[in-house]
Amino acid sequence: MHFQLAVEETDLDIGVRKERFSPELVKWVEETMRACRKPLEDYIQRDPGFVHSLTPYTVFPDAPFIVQTMAEAGCLAGVGPMAAVAGAVAEWVGKAISKRSRDVIVENGGDIFLRTSRIRKVGIFAGDSPLSNRVAIEIRPDQTPLGICTSSGKVGHSLSFGKADAVVVLSPSVALADAVATAGGNLVQTVDDLERTLEFASGIKGVTGMLIIKDDRLAVWGNVKLLPN
Repeated sequence: MHFQLAVEETDLDIGVRKERFSPELVKWVEETMRACRKPLEDYIQRDPGFVHSLTPYTVFPDAPFIVQTMAEAGCLAGVGPMAAVAGAVAEWVGKAISKRSRDVIVENGGDIFLRTSRIRKVGIFAGDSPLSNRVAIEIRPDQTPLGICTSSGKVGHSLSFGKADAVVVLSPSVALADAVATAGGNLVQTVDDLERTLEFASGIKGVTGMLIIKDDRLAVWGNVKLLPN
């Protein structure tokens, strides 16, 4: 059962088991989203540099957990902490819902938290590439909870300095997957950059897989099982 919820800039598509769905659950998830956003919003008021940094950023020692999570992910990926915000929020909300539903999907602007009790297929949208919507990643229950995050230099509103059609990163940490997808996306200018981008991701502890689509080329590393879509 899917439903959408928006709280200010946070716009989530949420899937739960049918028998777990209720109007009360929707209300509780909205409250959870607000509880997730509040410490982040309050921190940004204290430390506005956090929002604007495009490079790893040192946060205050008493920064709330979500802020520290974003900063750590940005540091590992070599990008600013806001590169991890969508993933961090998806993970926070997804983990909360997981206490009430065995199957959970939280999608936040192309960044996904997934917990599943059966095999799932995640299709890859890659803009104008001939490979767009042609391939999917198989996700097994034993891989979850898992973050599946996508960055593109051509699709969507997120800031990217690269020209990849899609960079997809898998990690148990959704915030880390989000940050590494952004960093990987920044590295891809031409098809010649695919190999070094995979090498970059493979060197980051906690990243379990990466898929890149650039024009008619596809490159993959790690625990990624591809299927036709």
